[in-house]
Amino acid sequence: MVSYGKPGITRCGSLELEWGKRTYVMGIVNATPDSFSGDGLGFDVHAALEQALRFEAEGADIIDVGGESTRPGYTIVDADEEIRRVVPVIQLLASRLTIPISVDTYKYAVAREALAVGAAMINDVWGLKQDTALADLAAKEGVPIILMHNQKGTSYTDLIPEVMTSLQISLGQALESGVPYGNVILDPGLGFGKAPEHNLEILRRLQEFKRLDMPILVGTSRKSAIGLVLDLPVEERLEGTAATVALSIANGSDIVRVHDVKAMTRVSRMSDAIVRGWSG
Repeated sequence: MVSYGKPGITRCGSLELEWGKRTYVMGIVNATPDSFSGDGLGFDVHAALEQALRFEAEGADIIDVGGESTRPGYTIVDADEEIRRVVPVIQLLASRLTIPISVDTYKYAVAREALAVGAAMINDVWGLKQDTALADLAAKEGVPIILMHNQKGTSYTDLIPEVMTSLQISLGQALESGVPYGNVILDPGLGFGKAPEHNLEILRRLQEFKRLDMPILVGTSRKSAIGLVLDLPVEERLEGTAATVALSIANGSDIVRVHDVKAMTRVSRMSDAIVRGWSG
């Protein structure tokens, strides 16, 4: 078992993430034409800036910029195309935002170019399973890296132990590459390589992931499991997302990754007041 300290602090650009003090909100900016959530901005960098500035004003702590959709049946794009999508956005956002920017990619070349123009965090949806060199990059640049559980297919013998073991392997790879404990964040990967019932079970048993003694990010925003449970299209999943965010905080999440920043910041603050305490 590893320890990042209690409460522990991770520096991300100008932001100090004080784990255990409160829940941090990561706002999603999709520089894609085909986001599952219907908010893909394509190559409109000014729309991306407008959205990011609004998210900052609404309480986001970090902006996560991605250039490849991960929706079911998504089309893989090569690194050059992904760079063409995300680098201009990150460069513009870095010049205007006071909060840090994360790059959502599992490709070394994309992450390298994103960090060069102002990104301060790597969000790897494959947890180093596609490219272990991302850990080398994070170590060299001294930036935090989010390692998410993902797999091809949705077959499990024992869901929670298998996901936790996979995350421990990813963590070990990062540490071997020289990434400090304090710069690793783990994500159980809701909606990735999992059936809807798996996603619900992970949320229900999220507290078990605290055994890893690492900060946990949870991304449930507008996910298909919410749509299936409530029988609602993606644009009507706000309340379902709010329920998952509140319960994930109650069960130990440290960061929530969301599309609806204003509403989920309020949900997070109320949940924190109950879970972590409130002094008025």
